[in-house]
Amino acid sequence: MKKSLIILAVCALLSVSVLPARADMLKGQTLYVPCYSHIYHGVKTRPFDLTITLSVRNADTKRSMRLSSVDYYGSDGKLLKRYVVGEVTLPPMTTRAFTVDQNDSSGGSGASFLVRWRADAAMNEPVVESVMIGTANSQGISFTSRGVAIQE
Repeated sequence: MKKSLIILAVCALLSVSVLPARADMLKGQTLYVPCYSHIYHGVKTRPFDLTITLSVRNADTKRSMRLSSVDYYGSDGKLLKRYVVGEVTLPPMTTRAFTVDQNDSSGGSGASFLVRWRADAAMNEPVVESVMIGTANSQGISFTSRGVAIQE
């Protein structure tokens, strides 16, 4: 009896672990996207300025989404710039990019975006990420950061 229960439990666990991942279907959310207008380097921890590109990608093949706000915040939590006022529609499979220039270090090393989107019907969650890149002298650096859903 114990052996058959163990086999049954193992089979149940295996069947759950091989199920394919399912994308969440949503009608809207607020995303927090970390980014960096500079990072520190060197012995004297000097700032290395970066260009930030926020990429908002509608990953749904059939439905449009609407950006209701894209706001850029500094390390101190203060709003620095509103990139979207009103609403911007992103048709299926389109991308919208927002940039912060390399010489704009006002965001600091703890900058972030808040991205609010919505849709009329449940759809695939968009892919929202920041891409940071910087070059100086013969040095270059680039990296990305993915947005995460938050509750307000």
